[in-house]
Amino acid sequence: MGTPTERFLADALFQPISLGKLELANRMVMAPMTRNRADEGNVPAEMTIEYYAQRASVGLIIAEATQVSETAQGYANTPGLHTPAQIAGWKKVTDEVHRRGGRIFVQLWHTGRMSHVSFQPNGQAPVAPSAIAANAKTYLAGEGFVDTSAPRELETTEIAGVVNDFRLAAANAIKAGFDGVEIHGAHGYLIDAFLRDGSNHRSDPYGGSIENRSRFLLEVMQAVIAEIGAERSAIRISPVSPVNDSSESHPQPLFEHVVRELEKLHPVFIHVVEGHTGGPRDNAPFDYEALRRLYSGIWMVNNGYTKEMAVEAITSGRADMVSFGRPFITNPDLPRRFRKNAPLNAPFKDASLYGGVGPHGYIDYPALSDSEG
Repeated sequence: MGTPTERFLADALFQPISLGKLELANRMVMAPMTRNRADEGNVPAEMTIEYYAQRASVGLIIAEATQVSETAQGYANTPGLHTPAQIAGWKKVTDEVHRRGGRIFVQLWHTGRMSHVSFQPNGQAPVAPSAIAANAKTYLAGEGFVDTSAPRELETTEIAGVVNDFRLAAANAIKAGFDGVEIHGAHGYLIDAFLRDGSNHRSDPYGGSIENRSRFLLEVMQAVIAEIGAERSAIRISPVSPVNDSSESHPQPLFEHVVRELEKLHPVFIHVVEGHTGGPRDNAPFDYEALRRLYSGIWMVNNGYTKEMAVEAITSGRADMVSFGRPFITNPDLPRRFRKNAPLNAPFKDASLYGGVGPHGYIDYPALSDSEG
């Protein structure tokens, strides 16, 4: 059986933890994943209720990236939180997750230049910190993958309006029953694009120095925290991930500044993607522990974690919680499987992990039977 300390270390992933005013059952998190299943009007589909409810045994669900406004969309069939119908659709999801004992945040995003004119009102250009097209693609129904559209630079006077879109979406999230929100500050989307010198060539107070490029992120966080409270507000960052044509000459000082300023606002957690999103964890040198030392709140890590890696991260103090992405798509009962050391489901060969129609590959991955542990 081992000593009490040994048993605690082995069970570290399954220890409860306080997150603001919430008490979470374990330290596992379902990472936000864009499943592209929203209905007309970017309203969460009925199947989305069962999809998230099946996964309610995790300590915290972070629901998929959700648009803060009509101009924030960059991909097909992604949900929003800016219309009454979208709020009502998400309320059905949160009600069922809570009924099954779960806790759920929602990730709020603005895709920025990672968009196409087809998704924009009146076919206008997407917005970005600078008028620099991303070397990236998005998916259009009937056409397949296409290049993202050339963006226009946001006017300085427009930025406050986008900040307010995040504030309103956060308020809508609480109306929809979410326990909190995670601001998407990663992966080349609008907030991340403002941070990085590869995509931000502005000469106003939102460009140039690290302090200026961080301004938009911090203003969004200030607005969201003022609206719903720090205990319900969080953020995700990806310091060295190159996805969506993200590039930054000096990521270490940039993100140390960001985290140092976030410490003053004290969001309920910071969610850090280590390495190349969905790829190698060592794609670029970066001292994540230096960031960790700058923040006194809950530190959540992500990217390719196995159970063993997650236990090590928690027992060593490198993290307080660990988020898992694709394993949660194929294993709705992932905490139970980890606890029982049960095998994981393989992805269906005839169903995509992202996109698709109908229940197959979405809500029909099996849970362990009682006889299996």
